[in-house]
Amino acid sequence: MKNKLFVFMIILTIGLTLSACSPQEIKYTPTTTYTIEPANAPLATATLPLATAIIPLGTQEPISFPLSEPGPYWVGKWEHTIFDGSRSDRQIELTIWYPALKKKDDEGRLVTVNAEPDLSGAPFPLILTDHDSGSYLFQSHLASHGFVMAIIDPQGFSNEMPWNNYVIDVPLDFLFVLDMLTSNPPEGLIDVLDTNRVGVGGYSSGGLFSLALGGARINPEYYLSQCTQAPSLDFLPRLTPVEYFCNLSERWDEFSSQMAAEISTTSEGLWQPTTDDRILAIMPMAPDSAWLYGAEGLAAINLPSLIIAGTNDQMISYELSPCYIYEHLVNSDRILISFIDEQHMMVLKQEIISRINHFAVAFFGYYLQGHKEYADYFSEDFVSQFDDLYWGVYPKE
Repeated sequence: MKNKLFVFMIILTIGLTLSACSPQEIKYTPTTTYTIEPANAPLATATLPLATAIIPLGTQEPISFPLSEPGPYWVGKWEHTIFDGSRSDRQIELTIWYPALKKKDDEGRLVTVNAEPDLSGAPFPLILTDHDSGSYLFQSHLASHGFVMAIIDPQGFSNEMPWNNYVIDVPLDFLFVLDMLTSNPPEGLIDVLDTNRVGVGGYSSGGLFSLALGGARINPEYYLSQCTQAPSLDFLPRLTPVEYFCNLSERWDEFSSQMAAEISTTSEGLWQPTTDDRILAIMPMAPDSAWLYGAEGLAAINLPSLIIAGTNDQMISYELSPCYIYEHLVNSDRILISFIDEQHMMVLKQEIISRINHFAVAFFGYYLQGHKEYADYFSEDFVSQFDDLYWGVYPKE
């Protein structure tokens, strides 16, 4: 199967063209467990600089997405290769964007790589994301608004692979990075990070990881039953073969045996979650994972959740996954913003990227930074101002 974000990566070279240092290898063995039940997320109370002027709703100002503009911070970039010593030295490429001081080097060039951090609003909340979402969608945008963005690129993962062990392995990579940044942060970034205020966001497979890290629990019975009847379903995505979703069903016993017992042990018919109580909000975009969790597995999520989806997604099916997920989350602070008539690769469009970044800053700014005024920028009133957006499940004819 073709990589769902392969075209995305080739065409959308909005490049991180700044020069980078050669990655340094770091080996780290975590000391904490990976299956912590999520706690209810309190609203953060930290006060950080406003990223932009707030435009009150209902005024005569032109409709816009003000938080899509760069924030008040210059950004720095840190890159290293790290190894999870608890999992056979599993390799992870880690890129961190963070608020930095705007300085020039001896040749008059602005410094980005390993730039001196800006501690004026520190410590900053942490956002975890996958390589594709971080490198081609979010980039450094959230860092400019007072977040630390950790982009995680695990060994051997590719979006072109059907579902396999990565549905567990990659969320564990995220948790390993969170644990490392908490216990052994990079030199120079120790005072920058607040790993008690963490969000997770990602597109497509990154949406799967967001749900897993939000507390969703795999439901083996539901997943296997869906794959059994899949050939007869008439609402499957047009461009994604059922084998993509059901590869795991053909080797379920092998897959289960490869997972640690603290994860694959079943209670009430569900696997244990791969989450952490430091994670306070999630933003799954075009998530492709409804079959793994079912209603019972999704009901385990109790965090604020913002789902982004295109109503004409030909790769994951708008009704099959994003809408199903939204309708089966039980937490009251769940949101679905539908992009009318947009397909899976809507993220090739700069306008869409800008809107997603606006919503990300607003959503995480509200729940992680305590910017209560940002609620206006991902509210039903705000979304309803745009003819090509819809609040909730879009009623197709």
